Amino acid sequence: MSAIKILGICGSPRRKSAYTALKAALDSASAADPNVECELVELRGKKFSLCVHCNQCLRKGSDRCTVFQDDMTPLYDKFYEADGVIVASPVYEMNVTAQTAAFFDRFRSAWKRGIDDPEFFVRKVGAGLAVGGTRNGGQEMTVDAINHFFLAQGMTLVTGGNGMYTGAMLWNPGDGSTDMDDPAGMENARVLGRKVAVMARVMKEANLWNLQA
Repeated sequence: MSAIKILGICGSPRRKSAYTALKAALDSASAADPNVECELVELRGKKFSLCVHCNQCLRKGSDRCTVFQDDMTPLYDKFYEADGVIVASPVYEMNVTAQTAAFFDRFRSAWKRGIDDPEFFVRKVGAGLAVGGTRNGGQEMTVDAINHFFLAQGMTLVTGGNGMYTGAMLWNPGDGSTDMDDPAGMENARVLGRKVAVMARVMKEANLWNLQA
């Protein structure tokens, strides 16, 4: 069987709860299929410029930013080569972190990939997880923002189901400085990871319809 690559993107500026949940999801994905290769990339500490919507990438027919060469540059290939992507973010003001939003915005250039190969992103799956400081602390809005990024690329969403309708949502009481204390949420993260592994293989090996027909 061919290898399946799953990329985890942690949008937290700290190696705390969102990182812990994402690692659990990736470990579960690896355990689900011996041919799954997982990589966890932290946006923490990375320096990359904000997208200024200059459209130089589109004018030059590039699938990556042609204006800024920074820590975002090598992440394009990691994203494009992945069969599945899991993005994790703590809840900041009922939304994703600034690091996560900046990462998303730099994919203006991904439009080129979809034009050249309409099935390129359809074959990829994406899933989101969020950790809030309270039980109902904006996790749904944060996961929705992550899912909307995947939808903007034309990717296939993976959700947990069984009450986990859009993605894994966890909570870590207080300011996130303590260890994760949400057993049910952590199990949801692991379920999501396993499902990403399964669906990434299904989509990679599927004989998809010709979208240009």
